[in-house]
Amino acid sequence: MDRFKTLQAFVLAANKGSLSAAALAEGVSPAVMSRRLDALEARLGVKLMVRTTRRLVLTSEGEAFLEQCSRIFDELDAAEAAVSLGGLQPSGDLKISAPAGFGRRHVAPILGEFLEAHPLVDASLDLTDRTVDLVEEGIDCAIRIGEPPDSSLISIRLGSMRRAVVGSPEYFARNGRPLHPSELAQHNCLTLRQQRGWLFSDPAKPGEVRLLKVGGRLVCNDGAVLREQSLRGAGLCWRSEWEVGEDVRAGRLQTVLDEFSAPPMGIYALMPQRRLAPLRLRLWIDFVRGRFGSTDYWSRAGVAGFRNPVSPETIEGL
Repeated sequence: MDRFKTLQAFVLAANKGSLSAAALAEGVSPAVMSRRLDALEARLGVKLMVRTTRRLVLTSEGEAFLEQCSRIFDELDAAEAAVSLGGLQPSGDLKISAPAGFGRRHVAPILGEFLEAHPLVDASLDLTDRTVDLVEEGIDCAIRIGEPPDSSLISIRLGSMRRAVVGSPEYFARNGRPLHPSELAQHNCLTLRQQRGWLFSDPAKPGEVRLLKVGGRLVCNDGAVLREQSLRGAGLCWRSEWEVGEDVRAGRLQTVLDEFSAPPMGIYALMPQRRLAPLRLRLWIDFVRGRFGSTDYWSRAGVAGFRNPVSPETIEGL
């Protein structure tokens, strides 16, 4: 049996997750796909996957072999694109992960544009706030906000985003406006469960950042809930401008402690280490970096920097 076809069948079945889906994509019957996989395993003398017509699970040997085969096919795609008349014609599957709220509002629409521009590319978008394991879960690209940890992953900065302490005009009318981060102890701070505290900078010490623990009557693992409660006047929250920037400019929320805002956080694309990333992934990174790195994009999205309708007071020192 053709050696290349057996490798193709294995990679396709692993990526599609079932024999029937792989057979449909290849235009053959599941029986033909099964024979190709049998031939491959017989030649290698090792079990690569436990499979049925509905579902398959890779063995540890299968996972290692899939990584090697995927790299070979990615390099072949790149080589063909480099010499073909059409030039850059990406194809294949792209698996992306992004934070739930940010991904829903900003990654999903951009991905839709990317797929329209590249009709031979299919994508899977996983919106989750947990830290995914790119290698274990087969993720091609994870979009994350905040400095990435030191690891074997490749990180590419796509843009930046500020955070600010915000509250509703009604809340400030009842409770006053904190003029210094230390005054947050007298306010109801709505906090995110996974955050250790809120970050502030010191105007007298440029570059120095301080983590301040705050507390209040509500702790939640969903930032959207904190925004909604803050809009209702329940308390203050520390949120990113992509989430509350439009509320600030509309006057529904107001920022405080702007002089003490921490430096902008980076928006990054994380990828597994590869000698040669597939063409579809390289073009996706360029596409999303062109959006997130543009002030025009954030202006159109309604989050081009906080513009507080109330002039901030000038505060000295932290």
